[in-house]
Amino acid sequence: MDFSYLFDPYAAQITKADQAFERMIHEYPSCVRCEPRCSDCCHAVFGLFLIEAAFLKNDFDQLDEERKDIALSHAQAADEAFAQLGRELELFEDDPQMKVYSMAKARIQCPLLNDQQECILYPYRPITCRVYGIPNMVQGVPRVCGKSGFKKALRYPVFNLDGIHRELYRLSAELVKGAGGKDADKAASFMVSVSKVIQTPVEEFMQYIAEGQHTTSEHGPSGGTG
Repeated sequence: MDFSYLFDPYAAQITKADQAFERMIHEYPSCVRCEPRCSDCCHAVFGLFLIEAAFLKNDFDQLDEERKDIALSHAQAADEAFAQLGRELELFEDDPQMKVYSMAKARIQCPLLNDQQECILYPYRPITCRVYGIPNMVQGVPRVCGKSGFKKALRYPVFNLDGIHRELYRLSAELVKGAGGKDADKAASFMVSVSKVIQTPVEEFMQYIAEGQHTTSEHGPSGGTG
């Protein structure tokens, strides 16, 4: 499937994120503490929209075999950690706030992080990774990296990550429609972990989208969150 026609609108969202990050570095240099080999965001648990997953998979498959093999071994370890997290979350089935809290506190290494604490797909990293170190609006709540210098008692510009997510949802729906998928609006809410993206053959992944085998939860084709 050719989804290159969605690259420009997806890249526009990346540009928004990068520009917001650069503005915050310029305006609050002592507060933005992102630096090479700081991998705090690389251990956060989050999911990718389908549009992000499709492009990430495309870029991952172009890596050399050695780097891919190492990342795939890391992905297996991440899946085991996700399974353990899933069991822990079952304890809070009737407590959504504790579920959110547990997800926020969970630390699972992204399989794209190498032994030198560097992202092997850094130029193509997801938008969440790009703005992790600045204040973000997530589900209507301002959030920021705990290692940053931003203080709760002070007011700062907040990047509207919710708005970016709405656009990624729209682009994901377009992707599903382009694949001939069923119920594109529902499928676009599907979130998949990085580990599942890089382990799933692209043909299987796109067929999965086209056949509408999706869920509204934050799980990949084989389960897991991230």
